[in-house]
Amino acid sequence: MNAETLAQVLRPIKETFQDTVSPDLLTGLNEPDDAAVWRLDDQRALVVTTDFFTPVVDDAYDYGAIAAANSLSDVYAMGGEPFLALNVAAIPPQLPTEVAAEILRGGAEKAREAGVVVVGGHTIQDQEPKYGMIVVGFVQPKEMLSKAGAHPGDKLILSKPLGTGCLTTALKQGIADPLDVAEAIAWMKRLNRGAAELARRFGAHAATDITGFGLLGHAWEMAEASQVGLRFHFAQMPFLRGAKHYAEEWTFPGGSADNRLYYQKHVRFEAALEEHEQMLLFDAQTSGGLLFALPPEKLDALLEAAAQQEQAVWVVGDVVPEEGIVIA
Repeated sequence: MNAETLAQVLRPIKETFQDTVSPDLLTGLNEPDDAAVWRLDDQRALVVTTDFFTPVVDDAYDYGAIAAANSLSDVYAMGGEPFLALNVAAIPPQLPTEVAAEILRGGAEKAREAGVVVVGGHTIQDQEPKYGMIVVGFVQPKEMLSKAGAHPGDKLILSKPLGTGCLTTALKQGIADPLDVAEAIAWMKRLNRGAAELARRFGAHAATDITGFGLLGHAWEMAEASQVGLRFHFAQMPFLRGAKHYAEEWTFPGGSADNRLYYQKHVRFEAALEEHEQMLLFDAQTSGGLLFALPPEKLDALLEAAAQQEQAVWVVGDVVPEEGIVIA
């Protein structure tokens, strides 16, 4: 579902509950954030989210692990630590039992890696597999991250390379190099736990994870919520191996075109980029990295800590006072 349609679909829910919202609801339908956060007391708040999607890769185990990492990421994007999960799955009746079991095993082992216990869930029959999780986490209210709060002068940090949308589409079309696919799978399966820990430790002002609305879609949500502008440097952007090649072949999923249609009015390209290069920034991502706004005086310390932890981070831009997004 594209951003414009989603906004229309959610409007009746917002109108239904707008007069009954509790002050303990720290983020919900009125904010463009990645999860709902409910304050329990001064020291703890619950972070609750859900996500699921159809297969993006061929291997059942990898698909389950990617879907779990993607679901867990929303808790990390809020600065939280997940601890509990429920499976959400649609299983075609003709799908072999061992394949369905591998999907769930991939999700379970990724959850265990994150320190999360899967305690049940719900399954239905459907014509196409779908899998994801409902995830619950804790966050200290004072350490909670959101898309609001970015300050002019902040540095923009990204923790995973871009290009999963066009690369997984190339895989579906049968034209992807196995080495490129292997790299993409490794990144999609990677938890955002380390990046979130760094963001919290060094006082990030705002954060989000990069998923279906692409870098520029989620970046615009951050800019709008924070009432600032963002300036990205294309030359500093990390891309998956082969991503630019597949982009030249225009192997973008439909969601990437939807993203450009909806968000391009907020974006100005100063850099002389070809159309496929621009599209890579609108490309709908699966289990992408965190994008967070960091106080500039903390940058050197964060980069040093990231290197010590072998946590990938790229400095990709700056927060600016002027509204909108600029690609330089």
